[in-house]
Amino acid sequence: MNLRLISLLLILTLPFTSLAQEDELLDPDQAFALSTSMKDAHTAVADWKIADGYYLYRNNFNFSSQTDGVVVGQAKLPKGKIKDDEFFGKIEVYKHQVRAEIPLSGDLRPGQEIKLKIVAQGCNEPLGVCYPPQHTQVALVVPDSGASSNNPLSALKQLASSIDSAGTDKELLEPDQAFAFLLDVQDSSTLIARWNIADDYYLYKDKIRFSLKDAEGNILGPVAMPEAISKYDEFLGDTLVYKNELAIKIPLIHDEGATTSMTFVADYQGCNEALGVCYPPVKKEIPFSLENVPAGQATTQVSATSPAIDEPVSEQDSIAASLASGNVILTLLTFFGLGLLLAFTPCVFPMIPILSGIIIGQGEKISTRRAFSLSLAYVLAMAATYTVAGVLAGMFGANIQVWFQDPWVLGVFAAIFVLLSLSMFGFYELQMPSAIQSRLSEVSNKQKSGSLAGAGIMGFLSALIVGPCVTAPLVGALIYIGQTGDAILGGAALFSLSLGMGAPLLVIGTSAGKLLPRAGTWMDATKAVFGVLLLGVAIWLIERVIPANITMLLWAVLLIISAIYMGALDPIREQASGWMKLWKGVGVALLIWGALLMIGGASGGSDVFQPLKGLGGGSAGTAVVKEDKLDFKMIKTMADLEREVDQARKNRQFVMLDFYADWCISCKEMEKFTFSKPEVHESLDGVVLLKIDVTANNADDKEILSSFGLIGPPAILFFDQAGVEKRNYRIVGYKPAEEFAAHVRKMRGL
Repeated sequence: MNLRLISLLLILTLPFTSLAQEDELLDPDQAFALSTSMKDAHTAVADWKIADGYYLYRNNFNFSSQTDGVVVGQAKLPKGKIKDDEFFGKIEVYKHQVRAEIPLSGDLRPGQEIKLKIVAQGCNEPLGVCYPPQHTQVALVVPDSGASSNNPLSALKQLASSIDSAGTDKELLEPDQAFAFLLDVQDSSTLIARWNIADDYYLYKDKIRFSLKDAEGNILGPVAMPEAISKYDEFLGDTLVYKNELAIKIPLIHDEGATTSMTFVADYQGCNEALGVCYPPVKKEIPFSLENVPAGQATTQVSATSPAIDEPVSEQDSIAASLASGNVILTLLTFFGLGLLLAFTPCVFPMIPILSGIIIGQGEKISTRRAFSLSLAYVLAMAATYTVAGVLAGMFGANIQVWFQDPWVLGVFAAIFVLLSLSMFGFYELQMPSAIQSRLSEVSNKQKSGSLAGAGIMGFLSALIVGPCVTAPLVGALIYIGQTGDAILGGAALFSLSLGMGAPLLVIGTSAGKLLPRAGTWMDATKAVFGVLLLGVAIWLIERVIPANITMLLWAVLLIISAIYMGALDPIREQASGWMKLWKGVGVALLIWGALLMIGGASGGSDVFQPLKGLGGGSAGTAVVKEDKLDFKMIKTMADLEREVDQARKNRQFVMLDFYADWCISCKEMEKFTFSKPEVHESLDGVVLLKIDVTANNADDKEILSSFGLIGPPAILFFDQAGVEKRNYRIVGYKPAEEFAAHVRKMRGL
C-alpha cells in the first residue's frame, strides 16, 4: 500500500520536477490501450497495446465477472520478460503488446451481454514511475456458440466477424489483396517498390528483399528503408513492421552497355494483426524495361519523370556497376590503377615514412633484396587486412577500421612511433631481451623471419589505424559485395586496389635499401630525418582526437627542435660547404614556421598552413574566420533528419547532408580546402546545410549510416525540393572546390 501511495505522489508531483523536462507521462489509457472481444462463446480476449517505454506487470492482472451466473476462470497469459524492478526485484513484465485469453463458464447465452472487470498495473520505465492499478469495466456480447468448431478456418472467420469495425474484412484476404504490390520505374536509375497494405495487416521490415534477374551490367544500390513501426510479435518478439502504404526507393546502377530489359524480384512476408495469422513468404517477379518507362504510376510524393539520361552517375555507383560487367581482368586492372591514384593521398602517404623507417632501422648493412622482402611483407599484410576489412563491411555493413579510431588506440600507436623515432636519434637501441636474442642468433633465418613478421604486423596495423579513409573505389566494391554477396570478386577487386596503393610503397622501400648510405655521418643524418618523419606521423595520428590548437603547438615543437638540430641558431663557418649552408637555410625556415605555429596555436588558431589567420584583432578578424566556414546545423538521429528535410520540403529548399568524423582525414580536407571557398558558398546559397558527426560511432550513428547504405564518412548527400535524395549526386571522398561547386550547381539545375 505504501508503494502505491509513493507512486501516486510521484505522479502528482512529476510536473514540478526536472524529470518532466525529459519525458511526459501519458494518461493510463494511452500508455496501456485496452481493447476487448469475444474469441468464442466461452472465451473473452483482452488486448493491451503498450506505449514505448512502458510495461505491465504479469502478476498484477485480475479478471472478474460483474454479471450474475457468469464465472471467470484462470486467464491464459503468454510468458513475459524478466525485469529487475526497483520495487519488486526480478519480476515478469510485458512490453509493446500482450493478449490475455479469459475462459468463461456458467449461464452464457448467444446474444447475451456480459460485463467483466479487468485490473492491470504498469509503469513508465525511463522515469521509474508506476501507475496505481487501473480498473476497467467492459461489456461484451456472447457470440453464437455454433460458430466455434474444430475447423480452424471457421474459428478464424468467427473471430474476424466479431471485430466491430466498419470496413473490416470478414475473412482472410488473398496475399495479393492484403499486400497489393506494384513496381514503378521512376527513371533510368531509380525504382520504387510500392505496397498498399490492407487494414489490420502488416509487413515485416526484415523480410523485405530485392534482387534482379537477367540483368547483365545492372545491380541494385543500397536501399534506405523508411522508418518502421515497433511491434511485439508473439513469434518474433520485438520487431519492426509496415502498415497501410509503403514506398521504397531503390537505386538502379548500370554500366555502359548494360542490358535495358530485366526482371525485378521482391521477397516479403506479412501477417493479419487482428487474427494473428501470418502468410508464407511471397516472391514477386516483375519484368521491366528502361526503354519503356510506365506512365501514371508514380504518386505526387515521387512524381514520374522522363528517364534521367543526362543525370550523372556517382563515382562509387559507376565503379560498382563496372564490377557487374563480367570482365574480371579489366576490373582488377582498373582497381589496381585506382589504387595507384590513391597512393599519395593523405590516407596512404603517412605509410611511406612508416615503411621507410622500418627499412632504415635495419642499419646500413641491409641489402636491396632484404629491403624488398620487408617492403613486400608490409604491403601484402596491409593489402590483406584492407581486403578482409572491406569484405566484412560489404557483407555486414560494419566498418571495422572505425573501431580502431578510439583515442586510446591512436595514442598507443602514436607512442610506438615516438619510441621508434627516438631510437633513430640514438637515444637507445631497440632490441629483444638478451636471453631471447642469444637463442635467436643461433639460427639467423629466424631473425630474418622475425623482422618480416614485424613488418607484416606494422602493415596490418597501418591498414586498420593509419588509413581508415572511405573512398569511392572502396564504396563501389562494397556496394557490389553487399548487393550480390559475391565476396570473391569484390574481395579480389579490393586486393587489387590495395596492391595499387602499396606499389609505390614497395618501390620506395626497396629503393631505400639500395640507396641507403653506408656507415658514417650520412647514415646518422638519414636516420634522424626519418626519426622526425615518424614523430610527424605520431602527431598526424593523434590530431584526430585532440584540439586543433594543441596540434599546432605539437607541430611547432617538432619544427623548432628539428631546426635547432639542423643548426638554425649556429653561426655560419667560413669554410662551410654549399650543402651545409642549404641545410642551415632550411633549418631557419623551419624555425620561423615553427615560431608562427607556436603563436597561432597559443592564440587559438587551427590551421597549420595559415597559423596567423584570424589574428587581425577584434571582431573584424573574427568575422573573417566565420565567413570562411559553412553554417551547418548539427543533427544526430534519423528522426532529426526527417524533420529537417520535411521542413525544407515545405519551404521548397534543397538539402545537403554532410557525414563527418574527427578521425576522417578527407572530412577535414573538405572543410579546409573546399567548404572555405567563396564559389562553394555561392553554389550553396539557399541550401539547407545539415551535418552528422559520427565520431562516436554509437547506435544512432550506425543506424543513420546503415539507413543510407554507408559504412562511414566522408559522404555528402543531397535532397531535392520534394525531400527525395538525389542519389546520383552523392559524393564520397575529397572533391576540390571548383568541382564541388559545379557539382552542386548541376544538382540544383543552375
